Amino acid sequence: MLKNTVEPIRNKNQIIAVENYLKNKNYRNMVIWVFGINTGLRISDILGLNVGDVRNKSFVKLKEKKTGKPKIFPLNKKLKNLLKDFIKGRTDDEPLFYSQKMHRLDRSQFYRKVNEACRAVGVKETSIGTHTMRKTFGYHHYRQFKDVAILQEIFNHSSPQITLRYIGINQDEINNSYNKFEL
Repeated sequence: MLKNTVEPIRNKNQIIAVENYLKNKNYRNMVIWVFGINTGLRISDILGLNVGDVRNKSFVKLKEKKTGKPKIFPLNKKLKNLLKDFIKGRTDDEPLFYSQKMHRLDRSQFYRKVNEACRAVGVKETSIGTHTMRKTFGYHHYRQFKDVAILQEIFNHSSPQITLRYIGINQDEINNSYNKFEL
């Protein structure tokens, strides 16, 4: 693993445990977690959303902060249900995720919460951060569909090799080959 990189959470039970931990501590943080692991968005794009970007929407449209590229993606059933309750009674122009002081939530605030949750439920990856959500989405999307081209497109990566390395699949396959090899 490279220095200062985060890993995906490969164990689905740990993903659920993080979700439950966050739900018990702070519902907003749980919604951010579920949003991140179900969309693969960067935290800066998640925290940049307003209520109107998701209210009564099947698709979310945004401009990625890092790349400047437009992105359109559907909200799955779980997200639609969570968001419907989460935004009830709120106006379209307010931030989807805000701090206790009613300002747009800062990435460092959420970083501390996701790190705390992962540690509390026993996630053993050496480095956890907000990008863990994006990589977790990618890892499980690849495991379910085995389509690196789609995932490459979702992540706006320039090659399939970059995508596989990014989500840790290359290293998993290398480790597996070593473990199965004997002379």
